[in-house]
Amino acid sequence: MLKGILAISGQQGLFKLVAEAKNNIIVESLETGKRMPAYSTTKISALEDIAIYTDTADIPLKEVFQKIAEKENSGPAIDHKSSANELKNYFATVLPNYDRDRVYVSDIKKVILWYNVLQEKEMLDFSESEDEEPTQQEEKEQEKD
Repeated sequence: MLKGILAISGQQGLFKLVAEAKNNIIVESLETGKRMPAYSTTKISALEDIAIYTDTADIPLKEVFQKIAEKENSGPAIDHKSSANELKNYFATVLPNYDRDRVYVSDIKKVILWYNVLQEKEMLDFSESEDEEPTQQEEKEQEKD
């Protein structure tokens, strides 16, 4: 679901990985559809690699998005420009045990913004990935032998 979706430092919005070159990658803005190079010197974060701190363990961003989708019946979340208190309260209902010392309001804003962008573009799919299903099936078949 989040594979190939990137956040680029200094750039607004989310990007989709289009191609890889020697010293850069080509990305496409999810909002405008414009393509541009992103160089290796730029801080690029893959959404699939991001996790949110909780009191017990780190929760992958995909699971946080899934919790928001469940709360909102797959609809949009609150506006990321809401007040700090509204954002913290909202996030606490989605992820009650998030680490309040290490997860900042700016982080919550990004998570909600990213969720809303992906929800609007209908890019949130919480079904198991097709790659994982055959592996689980193969494991079951091996157990039978």
